[in-house]
Amino acid sequence: MAKPLKSILVTTLVAAACWTVLPASTVLMSIDDVRPGMEGVGRTVFAGTEPEEFKVHVLGVLRNISGPQRNLVLARLEGGPLANTGVLQGMSGSPVYIDGRLLGAVSYSIGAFSKEPIAGITPIGEMTETAALSPRRPAIQKASLSWPLTRENVAAALRAAYDRVRPFAETSGDIQAFGLPAADAGRIGALLRPIATPMIMAGFAPQTASLLTGPFQDAGFAPIPGSAGDPGHDDAAKPAARPLQGGDAIGVSLMSGDLELGATGTVSYVDGNHVYAFGHPFLALGPTAFPMTRARVYSLLPSLMTSFKISTMGDVIGTFQQDRATAIAGTLGKGPEMIPVRITLESERGLNKTFTFQVVNDQLFTPLLTYVSVFNTIGSYERQMGPATYAIKGVARVKGQPDIAIEDVFAGDNAVAGAAAAVAGPVTYLMTNDLEKVDVRDVDITLTSYEEPRIATIERVWLDEVRPRAGRTVPLKVLLRSYRGDEEIRTVPVEIPVNAPATVSLLVSDGATLTRWEQRELKRPGQPETVAQMIRALNTTRRNNRLYVRLVADEPGAVVQGETLPSLPPSVLAVLEAERNGGSFVPLRNAVLSAWELPSDKAISGSRILTVRLDPPSGAQP
Repeated sequence: MAKPLKSILVTTLVAAACWTVLPASTVLMSIDDVRPGMEGVGRTVFAGTEPEEFKVHVLGVLRNISGPQRNLVLARLEGGPLANTGVLQGMSGSPVYIDGRLLGAVSYSIGAFSKEPIAGITPIGEMTETAALSPRRPAIQKASLSWPLTRENVAAALRAAYDRVRPFAETSGDIQAFGLPAADAGRIGALLRPIATPMIMAGFAPQTASLLTGPFQDAGFAPIPGSAGDPGHDDAAKPAARPLQGGDAIGVSLMSGDLELGATGTVSYVDGNHVYAFGHPFLALGPTAFPMTRARVYSLLPSLMTSFKISTMGDVIGTFQQDRATAIAGTLGKGPEMIPVRITLESERGLNKTFTFQVVNDQLFTPLLTYVSVFNTIGSYERQMGPATYAIKGVARVKGQPDIAIEDVFAGDNAVAGAAAAVAGPVTYLMTNDLEKVDVRDVDITLTSYEEPRIATIERVWLDEVRPRAGRTVPLKVLLRSYRGDEEIRTVPVEIPVNAPATVSLLVSDGATLTRWEQRELKRPGQPETVAQMIRALNTTRRNNRLYVRLVADEPGAVVQGETLPSLPPSVLAVLEAERNGGSFVPLRNAVLSAWELPSDKAISGSRILTVRLDPPSGAQP
């Protein structure tokens, strides 16, 4: 019995030694206890999912007087592949221990082409203090997108949302050093920047990827191609055999499903169910709600310029709730609610495919990634350049509000961008409003593609009657000419009011021209004052696939406190004019007597105005 018992005891002790890397309760080290010449160990994943150790030699402490109580420990790293790779992108957050105490996280490096792996370590005390959990941030206008979406627009939105790629110190004179010559410390401090975070992009077509890679690179990220984790086959997506610990690879997901976008780094500290990582900001957004995922490192790519980890994200294990200057932090458990985006692509060639995505609920990234999902879906299966037509129909659902109807036709060389903006535009409009919080529940659309531009131009309009009589209905004829020159005549039954003046005008127009005319001539009311009004405005937005007709009279009116009052008597206008200083009053020159619209399967363009002299109604005195 003694021998088997001894064998079991030895086996148990060996297993415990393999799994026990840190004490159950990690002791944190104060920055005041750090001395030059100290040696410690760091932990990070170089391959797979298990952390490995590397050596850390403390060179000194940099104190930045332009940022109160912001310090950085300067150290030289050694061991593993670091002599060949230098400081790796993806090491951000790698914990460093001295005498069993957690000093902080590897977070800064000295640019490119460095001959030695010199790194900056963010003290753990600063990471836990600035990442104290708090409610989610309110929506802000400064990070909204503008259309049409271009690389420059995306870059501008990212710059407005955060300012990430900044040196530890703006000038060498800002640095106070302990353990280093002042001149050397100042020069190094001005060179130290947050280690670039690998940004995994999976499933993106080249033209779609170009919208994101440049802006993310400018912002200090390192976009790399990847593949989405497969829960059925990828070890990174399977449940872990042990709890999360310092040194593990970790991911921040922005988009998952048929497209994947997110970043990977390293866990610095796990305190109960609280997780701290990176040692520098991800996006510096403050309170967030981004999925926390497991991650796996496939390999390392050494480079004379900048080396990085090739990794992928796995299962969601929690939520990152804080994105601060010294760390990202969150809690283990359930991930945040994502916004489902479902796109069905149909083609006259017989194609019928459905794609599903999950995007984060965020005022900047929800619209951006919704746009990208539509743009990429079309670009992966249809032409991104050249004349084509895309008909779009669907709905965006908002919690506690009416649905947003999405329906339009886009034709021509920029049809792809127009279709994508038709989905992302309303989402942007709602999520960046400063009236009240909006919860977009899901987006579900169907895209139908055609190989040729389905465009119809308004060529001519006429009435069969030369002088129609007021109070009667007359047919208005509209001649449309297609892209190939085919003619089509549409008929609009125009009912002329009995009290119409002797001369009226018929405006026949596409949606964009009508909108411009209304803003110029009718002084349309200003910004909506509630989300319900915003959604009503979205649902009544002019569409490309509509033929709009307006019966207009040259009669004065006014906009009073946002309400349009057409055809006002001169006495009423005089009263309003006299009291215009006491309220909102805008005079109008024209009044819309009636309005019609005809749907079309083509994108309508052009406008025509027909001036009509009317005979008085039957029985009226001449």
